[in-house]
Amino acid sequence: MSAFDSPSSTYDRGMLPLERLIFRRLRRRIFPRLGGDVLELGVGTGVNLPLYGSGARVTGCDANGEMLAWAARRHARAPAALVQADVQRLPFADGSFDVVAASLVFCSVVDPARALAEARRVLHRPAPTCPDRGRRAEGRCPELVEGHPGGRLVLLEHTRGNGLGAWLTDALHPLWDTWSRECRLNRETARTVAAAGFQVQRVERHALGIVRVIEATV
Repeated sequence: MSAFDSPSSTYDRGMLPLERLIFRRLRRRIFPRLGGDVLELGVGTGVNLPLYGSGARVTGCDANGEMLAWAARRHARAPAALVQADVQRLPFADGSFDVVAASLVFCSVVDPARALAEARRVLHRPAPTCPDRGRRAEGRCPELVEGHPGGRLVLLEHTRGNGLGAWLTDALHPLWDTWSRECRLNRETARTVAAAGFQVQRVERHALGIVRVIEATV
């Protein structure tokens, strides 16, 4: 049993200090600008659901049914559907989504490379030509989402930091891993994204590089 299997309201209360310190501000800047068909991996208790604008159509997936029950109580402006699924085995067709997003998920995925391969699979590819502006993938063409044709990956993650941040995450990881039994403090998620075949467009670093916003395209 990991720390993330505890009652979901307890998880949210435990995260509150970090949310107030850094994550809430970043969430409010990232998620409202995502549009089109959006898949949120590891949606958890749905903390991001109220942030999506009306131009998004959101599918949130999580392996934890209890967390999904909490997520279903959130008020959201965007249409939202919730699906219980493992991010390493997504039950969606190829090219189903304009955006795949996640926050504080890839630190805990058992096989992040496999989950990223699944994310890449379900994102649509840019078409070489677009005679019909309203269509995408398989005879349909991609819309522009925040200026990028084709599918986009947007992650808010804690990772191995830079400099002092790297030393801190490496030093604290054994203790943290013993407590959480699931969350890895010092993963190099941006590198894993690139290794999965994504084109990394931007990496934004906060808190000694321990917190990162990673944006990539297929």
